[in-house]
Amino acid sequence: MWSKIAKRLSDYPVRVNVTKALIELGLSVKEDGKIYCGLVEMAESKIARALGVDRRVVKETATLIASDEMLAPIFSRLRPAGPFLADIAKFLGYMVIEIYADPSSVGILSSASSIIAGEKISIRQAVADDPDLVPEPKLTIVADREVSGAALEKILRISGVKKITAY
Repeated sequence: MWSKIAKRLSDYPVRVNVTKALIELGLSVKEDGKIYCGLVEMAESKIARALGVDRRVVKETATLIASDEMLAPIFSRLRPAGPFLADIAKFLGYMVIEIYADPSSVGILSSASSIIAGEKISIRQAVADDPDLVPEPKLTIVADREVSGAALEKILRISGVKKITAY
């Protein structure tokens, strides 16, 4: 997906960065050319400030997206994925396992979740980074309690896994 979007905006490198941020944040662009986080309209000036660009670049990017036959259907349906629990896991008594693997490997999530389920532990959240958007993508699993060292070793032995971090 990202390669098609980046190609579509290749004449505008700054707009590519704005577009990437919209995707990462789950911000949609409606047919009116306005940017939304869920139902909340976002101020172009605040987005621009956060991204270190001029407000007009954000407005022009949103207008371009809204008028583009390929981009409009994608961006009009984007939405935020919800709270990222890994950052607050310790306050909730949860455990976080970050799995770094070859992004082309198949079955990492399935294998890791089976290992965790084998310990009768519930997974509260699993978030996989998009390798087209993140330089070192990882799978983040938030479990509702501590996973054993033996289970972590099994996860580390899954084909394609390079390293794991648990906290």
